[in-house]
Amino acid sequence: MSTTPPPQALTDDSRSAADEHTADDGAFGWLRALGPRGRRAFAGAFGGYALDSYDYFTLPLSMVALSAYFGLSSGQTGLFTTVTLVVSAIGGALAGVIADRIGRVKALMITVITYAVFTVACGFAPNYETLLVFRALQGLGFGGEWAVGAILVAEYASARNRGRTLGAIQSSWAVGWGLAVIAYTLVFSVAGDDLAWRIMFWTGALPALLVIWLRRSVHDAPEAAAAREQSAEKGSFTAIFKPGLLRVTVFAGLLSTGVQGGYYTLATWVPTYLKSERDLSVVGTGGYLTFLISGAFLGYLTGGYLTDKLGRRRNIWLFALLSAICILAYANIPSGANTLLLVLGFPLGFCMSAIFSGFGSYLSELYPTAVRGTGQGFTYNTGRAVGAVFPTAVGFLADSWGVGGALVFGAIGYGLAALALLGLPETRGKELV
Repeated sequence: MSTTPPPQALTDDSRSAADEHTADDGAFGWLRALGPRGRRAFAGAFGGYALDSYDYFTLPLSMVALSAYFGLSSGQTGLFTTVTLVVSAIGGALAGVIADRIGRVKALMITVITYAVFTVACGFAPNYETLLVFRALQGLGFGGEWAVGAILVAEYASARNRGRTLGAIQSSWAVGWGLAVIAYTLVFSVAGDDLAWRIMFWTGALPALLVIWLRRSVHDAPEAAAAREQSAEKGSFTAIFKPGLLRVTVFAGLLSTGVQGGYYTLATWVPTYLKSERDLSVVGTGGYLTFLISGAFLGYLTGGYLTDKLGRRRNIWLFALLSAICILAYANIPSGANTLLLVLGFPLGFCMSAIFSGFGSYLSELYPTAVRGTGQGFTYNTGRAVGAVFPTAVGFLADSWGVGGALVFGAIGYGLAALALLGLPETRGKELV
């Protein structure tokens, strides 16, 4: 006897297995399969992460101007990134607990408001110390947004397409990065450096518009919300360190550390490398970053597809190896070979982004519903905090090794990520509720 419910029993947020399979067909079947509410959640998480990225990159893109304005050393500028990422671990852990206790959408709005307010405040900083404090507080919201948004969408997505769905969410990071580069090129072309870096931070007010829409249009996945409310351990921080989850928490934290140590080394220092060691202009730097960002966008989408086809672990292993190779090649291009530098930017951006595509689905699948936000928020952002040591190390070694030579630390990070996978299970096909 067929167990498929009658048509009238199906709603926007529940569908039979047969209908879900049909909706999954085609290039955008994964998006149709989310249903109307799921698609609104997708739009909210996509926009939130894109604006998160935009606000983050206002600093790396303004780094040269900031260094000149405040008279900073390479170590001091590297400390901006370290402080942001260390505090983001606190913000991410708190946001995860909040998401498990009061819901995904409410937590998402809190994180977006936080990073927007303090990004704008950075533009008013009168000195280095104040800017460092504002950037640290920006990290509270920055740390929590991705984990909360990824969980919100993961709980709407089917197991069959969760990898590519979350990979598409991840691609919004490249969208925000690209918008920041466009703003950087325009602002620094029409305003003097002493004012331009402030304007870049002031544009960080844009996420406030997203919060208004989130409040009115986006809701948590009903089944996941019900399962979370029924658990006695919802939002329990100690639960992710109990014997059943301790191994997952430790190795997921190491995995996040390696991948993000490698990524933020590049995200922080490539603009400075292009401008200071390759002597590129503002427009020239923007052109080179266009290749890097284009590769990143396609990498997110491709990695999302491959994480569903190959599995979570194989996808990360593959791109950890390729990312390490690309970093070493990029940092050792001979002086004067800037055309090769331009061309290699595309595969570098592709590989270092494709590795992230499986993170949203993988970390969501490693934890039960009641502590999904807590586990994902903690491991992802602990990885950010510990991985922040990598760009700082580059900053302190840049004076003697050069920025290009010090980028080798990024390759070390990807090696750590590959080793961490040995302690984690494969989760492809796992149902979340």
